[in-house]
Amino acid sequence: MNRADLQTMAQREQEKQARFQCRLLCCASTPCLSSGGAAVQQALQDAIKESEASAEVAVVSTGCMGPCSRGPVVTVQVQGEDDVYYENVTPETARQIVADHALAGQPVQEKLLPSDLPFFAKQTKVVLSNSGLIDPERLEDYVARGGYLALAYALREMTPEEVCVEISQSGLRGRGGAGYPTGLKWDLVRKAPSDKKYVVANGDEGDPGAYMDRTLMESDPHRVLEGMAIAGYAVGAEQGFIYVRGEYPVAAKRLERAIRAAERRGLLGSRVLDSSFSFRIDIRIGAGAFVCGEETALMASIMGRRGQPVPRPPYPAQSGLWGHPTLINNVETFGNIVPIIEHGAQWYAGIGTEKSKGTKIFALAGKVENTGLIEVPMGITLREIVFDIGGGIPDGREFKAAQTGGPSGGCIPPQFLDTKVDYESLKALGSIMGSGGLIVMDDQSCMPDVAKFFMEFCMDESCGKCVPCRVGTVQMYRILQRITDGSATLQDLENLEDLCTMVRETSLCGLGQSAPNPVLSTLKYFRNEYEDHIERRTCEAGVCEMTEVPVMALVEELPRRIRAAA
Repeated sequence: MNRADLQTMAQREQEKQARFQCRLLCCASTPCLSSGGAAVQQALQDAIKESEASAEVAVVSTGCMGPCSRGPVVTVQVQGEDDVYYENVTPETARQIVADHALAGQPVQEKLLPSDLPFFAKQTKVVLSNSGLIDPERLEDYVARGGYLALAYALREMTPEEVCVEISQSGLRGRGGAGYPTGLKWDLVRKAPSDKKYVVANGDEGDPGAYMDRTLMESDPHRVLEGMAIAGYAVGAEQGFIYVRGEYPVAAKRLERAIRAAERRGLLGSRVLDSSFSFRIDIRIGAGAFVCGEETALMASIMGRRGQPVPRPPYPAQSGLWGHPTLINNVETFGNIVPIIEHGAQWYAGIGTEKSKGTKIFALAGKVENTGLIEVPMGITLREIVFDIGGGIPDGREFKAAQTGGPSGGCIPPQFLDTKVDYESLKALGSIMGSGGLIVMDDQSCMPDVAKFFMEFCMDESCGKCVPCRVGTVQMYRILQRITDGSATLQDLENLEDLCTMVRETSLCGLGQSAPNPVLSTLKYFRNEYEDHIERRTCEAGVCEMTEVPVMALVEELPRRIRAAA
């Protein structure tokens, strides 16, 4: 297959789709499937079959459409009209949508989801431009929207060095959390001397409440594969691996089918698109260890070893898988490559801020009206995300904090709602961008309890290799436990801060180094809550159940109180 064959396939598929007067797009991502999406899709198909309208109406199984809390979601596409969204669709409603809307042109009013909602209007779809519009298990759907043309262009019109320059000029930074310049990393691997190199897509997101990578792999797997192939060409690699979290069976299945389909058409494997470039991609399934999101632990797992980090340098760009130069990028990072090659570096650099270019996908969760997956331009304010896209706090409650960056991030209080969401601004507040988890909390949240939740996660997920993380997270959790049950002293608070510094500065990998962040950020902005728990034994949010203060705790605290009084 070559570029002309791709264009012919795209034209045929576009003509095929144009023959249908109406297309019913049914979300088949994990959130909608878990709320009955498969039954809804079957009901749509049965209703069309019974009405003998299969030549006029098509049902398409798609990826995520965004408003996950409103699923199952169905989109009705009628030629010449705007798309119409339906929320919380049941099998009964699905039949009504076919009868009234698809066949008679009368929308079912009680289940309509307005398309001009700020949830949709304030987003900028770049990585997710196909998500919710194509069947992720049909190569033809992807090709019909220009799929693999970017790869064909790179192979025929650009040198590997030019591809690296294009990615560098776009300003793309790694979307896994660290924000390292992507083009610079690619160029380092390209220049590394070796007869064998590797490309790895990190799909092992483990942050609580985060599902950005999972959704991209489920909704548009070919975009990830095409981005990896372009990377392989740019750095001189012929083998790629996608490391998929073990809890993502739907993503793994769709990626596997996408790889096989691309290989059959000559889009992967030997002599890609009739060129001299060969590139194979294999899947590796992780066992659910959070630490395997760290690149050295991930590589160890791919090679069949225990997933534990090792000191750097050497960095993977010099010595990675089996001692060879290895390019590791997050799945979302690879999702940005195709639009950059398609539209050019300057177009991409025109989105976002001076130092944070492009868009970012967030999993918006917690105490907010509209939870789901969003893609927004860098530089949007936290207020816009929470109150415009998210629809604000339910039940008239007050906004208290937003947790960004998962267990490695921090809590941002109300006074910083107008902060721009980019790498530099979040870091200045003591948080991080992370992979894209964003949890909103209202005034019923207890911040010491929130810190304890994330510390328990880090404690459980520590690989145990280094003492600061293995022991330090346990001790921090125990202190937070005493604070929330009312048995802590002010000395415990001092010890907690000292432990945070020690763990952050001496841990081996990013998991341990960033584990204290939720504690430090809540201490910085909500210290009064810690002091209330210790000195007044009260929890303003009413979350913590205070126990009787042990006598020894009072004895230990007495000298401090005497000195303070003096």
